[in-house]
Amino acid sequence: MIVYDKGELENLILVEEAHSLKVGGFIDNEQYNAISRQLATPKNSNNLLIRLAFFILGSFLYSSICGFLTLLSEDLITENFKVIVFLYTTIGFAGAEVLSRLKLYGHGLDDAFIVGSQLTLAIAVGILTDGNEMVIASIITITGLISYLRYLHLSMALLFCLALTATVIYAMFEIGTFGKTILPFVMMLFAVVIYFSSKTVVSKITNPFYYKGISLANSFSLILFYLSGNYLVVRELSVVLLGTEIAPDSDIPFAFFFYGFTFVAPLFYLVYSILKKDRIMFWIGFLTLSFSIYTIHFYYPILSIEIILTIGGVLLFVLTYLAIKKLKDKETGITFKPDRFSKTNTFLDAEILISSQLGLKPETSTGSNIEFDGGEFSGGGSSGKF
Repeated sequence: MIVYDKGELENLILVEEAHSLKVGGFIDNEQYNAISRQLATPKNSNNLLIRLAFFILGSFLYSSICGFLTLLSEDLITENFKVIVFLYTTIGFAGAEVLSRLKLYGHGLDDAFIVGSQLTLAIAVGILTDGNEMVIASIITITGLISYLRYLHLSMALLFCLALTATVIYAMFEIGTFGKTILPFVMMLFAVVIYFSSKTVVSKITNPFYYKGISLANSFSLILFYLSGNYLVVRELSVVLLGTEIAPDSDIPFAFFFYGFTFVAPLFYLVYSILKKDRIMFWIGFLTLSFSIYTIHFYYPILSIEIILTIGGVLLFVLTYLAIKKLKDKETGITFKPDRFSKTNTFLDAEILISSQLGLKPETSTGSNIEFDGGEFSGGGSSGKF
């Protein structure tokens, strides 16, 4: 199913591990370069700016090919415009296949054709079905999954998650008002299914190439679970989908549940991530907690934003200080020791920056009270006598 040579993909994983070892200080730059030269890997762009530049170049190439074919078939477009859009889709898939066989993996050029093929396919299906959202989402779900399984691009894994979620949402819309009413609970259940399914697949997977995509689906389920029960999201979507006006003294059904969920879910993420040492879940918990505070402030602006930011900064400083005092002497588990697999000179750089801005200079010795004798030879203070 994978279009790339699996041996080269394994070599790419080894090169990435070697880079982590170089960052951690276990090997030097020379050893890393020797490893990367000896292992044959697909052509990829680690620099995001270079990859973005190639993506723009690939987009121009894709659009130029489509434009050239449009000029050739100008007389047929008026009657067969639906066919020409499917032709654009075919060009995208063909270009992605050719570039992948040329060993371009995450290079930028292949990204343009892979993403462009999915976009033109969605447009073509929309034109053919008169904008049937459920059909579009269902087809993009299938093609997104196939594209990820074949090309291993994380953008396709994300597209699969979004399209599958959209398919479930539009399926609930087909039920009618009842489906829209229970939509938050269905989406929470759907997110739980994705989370545990991804956990099960990760524990049983034998092919390491799909690990990143499954991890992305796992993180996506955490975000989806929180947003499905967030009070602001549920209330605003209730107004849009159900067309109901909420009076000033009234509230949405199960309002207390959604109020509690808005804060309980982020706190659970934070506690559980610390216990399981899950860094991604910790950051998701921190971000969702921030959005929960914004949710309450959106409806109940008790304090001004300046005061809230000040109080939040003080609390963050206090919590950080207490955490550092608690963890600074720990050697195992959750510690304050620098991570060897990340840049460890952050605090040193900060100290240098602050010192330079404040005009501070390191202390130097102006003199010494120790008197040396002799020193006629290179003895540094010893004479020629015993």
